[in-house]
Amino acid sequence: MAQDSDLERSEAPSQRRLDKAREDGQVARSRELSTFLVCVGTAIFFSAYGSDLVEQMRRNMRLALSISRADAFEPAAMGQRLEIFSLQALGDLTPLFVVLCVLAVLSALAIGGWMFSATAFMPNPSRLNALAGLKRMVSTRGLIELAKSIAKTVVLGALGAWLLWDARSALLRFSTSDLAGGLAIMGGLLARALFWMCAGLALIAGGDVPVQLIRHNSELKMTRQEVRDEQRDSDGNPQVRQRIRQMQRAMARRRMMAAVPKADVVVVNPTHFAVALSYSKSMRAPKVVAKGGDEIARRIRELAEEHRVPILEAPPLARALFRHTDIGQEIPAALYEAVALVMAYIFQLRRYKTQGGAYPMVPGSLPVPSELDPGVGETA
Repeated sequence: MAQDSDLERSEAPSQRRLDKAREDGQVARSRELSTFLVCVGTAIFFSAYGSDLVEQMRRNMRLALSISRADAFEPAAMGQRLEIFSLQALGDLTPLFVVLCVLAVLSALAIGGWMFSATAFMPNPSRLNALAGLKRMVSTRGLIELAKSIAKTVVLGALGAWLLWDARSALLRFSTSDLAGGLAIMGGLLARALFWMCAGLALIAGGDVPVQLIRHNSELKMTRQEVRDEQRDSDGNPQVRQRIRQMQRAMARRRMMAAVPKADVVVVNPTHFAVALSYSKSMRAPKVVAKGGDEIARRIRELAEEHRVPILEAPPLARALFRHTDIGQEIPAALYEAVALVMAYIFQLRRYKTQGGAYPMVPGSLPVPSELDPGVGETA
């Protein structure tokens, strides 16, 4: 049962899956929304500029049909007239074509956004497979498209039948009207028909858009195994990641150990912890250049002894520094006083080694706040 559940497409698509589908040209699209927006744009355009467009085309038609006797018997002249008036008609209709193109592009961007995929232009032999095409026709998606087409035909057909029945008196007047009156009647009927067709398409598009979004998301759903495989591919093999982390820790440890010989002092616990401190005039406060516990602490002490770095046994301070500082970080302000006493002892020790005199006194009880010492209340 577990294997069956792993093969069910029950998981939401990951961002990587969505991006890959987008690269392949697979995004949600609604042809019904495109049709609706184009029809609405056409209706608005004709409402604003329809009369001017009709008048301009009527003048062009009158001029085109006004042919002189000389031109009628001159083939070259007729060809020139056809070219001129064709370009004029194209110029008159260009604004409408621009509006329709813009609306077609906007409708495609409405739910899927901008996308350009070269994959969609690549030849795909499977599209020429007649059997695969037949399977698509009888698939669930094909049946849904068929149901949508039937619903659209029924809705628009019912609206058309209702409009014709409601306009029966106007159609009777049209048959007895003169040319101007007939055109006015027909223009009104067409405007009304276009309005109701847009209303019907709005109803169809309003139902198609969520269906397309849900179907697109459903097609991209993943199985649990696919989610695990993608996670493994994204993050890499766990063993490889572990090996990388081990190498990174080893490199950081080598860098840390390389800083021990340059440290000013190593504060120890005396065996569990070791913290190496360094200070220069350019620093605001001493910094921790190395720290470690148990085996690493032992190695830090060995390096310090090998390079004659002073070692000071101060268990409370060693525990506080180990717990509350990171490598490369300045010591906390609460430990300034305790570390200042340690650094003063180190500077006195250096002067003793170079100039002689009395051996400096090793600092005893250092002022380490109890809240910073994890060893308070425990057996040191």
